[in-house]
Amino acid sequence: VGDEESLRLLDWWESQVIQLYAASDFSLTRSVSEGAAASPSLTLRVSSSSHPVFVALADTAGDFSLPRELLLDLLSAFRQDRTKIRYATFEELLDYCRRSANPVGRLVLHMGRCHNEETFRLSDSICTGLQLANFWQDVKRDWDKGRIYLPREDLERFGLDEQCLSRQPADEQFQALVKFEVERAEEFLLAGGPLVKLVSSQLRVSVRLFIDGGLAILAAIRRQGYDVWFRRPVVSKWTKLSLVVRAYLGRTS
Repeated sequence: VGDEESLRLLDWWESQVIQLYAASDFSLTRSVSEGAAASPSLTLRVSSSSHPVFVALADTAGDFSLPRELLLDLLSAFRQDRTKIRYATFEELLDYCRRSANPVGRLVLHMGRCHNEETFRLSDSICTGLQLANFWQDVKRDWDKGRIYLPREDLERFGLDEQCLSRQPADEQFQALVKFEVERAEEFLLAGGPLVKLVSSQLRVSVRLFIDGGLAILAAIRRQGYDVWFRRPVVSKWTKLSLVVRAYLGRTS
């Protein structure tokens, strides 16, 4: 699907989300989360859209009080993927993560009925860290697609520019830049760690895996000396299995 057609489809999806929530009634209920304050929950009428996604979404959004803004943020990020392929500052990149990654965690918290400002804050940190880890794992793959997620200000900080990337960098400056980005992503992931003990037992394994999976990607980048250009860092199947086992063994602690 071309960019023009993709943008047209995204406009349609957005219009359907807006239409769905426009047909909503709001009532005040109490969150299932222990100690949570009263908050608005949705009662969605049957969607006028016959598309199966929106028929299902009407029930799910109503049952779990899913905020419309989270869905619109995701669509906004999808649209940005088609129109923005360079980032001047790290703050610009964080804004993209806020709309492309963080809403996923917040939606999961809503569906786990353990959403509040503290769990949102910790979830945002994890989701942003995981998104950044994926960016630094795929620097070369994104370059081949015409995208650069490394902020221009960070490239300049290490004496690099886009022309340096076009020459397939493997020097100490580039590796120092990737090391800097890896450490910053790690900070986000570790800062979200307390969320594991604040969510329901059903979500504990998933949250632990999000964190440990991101850290495993960063560890793989470190193992190859931050050279992400000539070989894509990967997490082995054995490591993935060990992460799953550890997450399940620790789910009640």
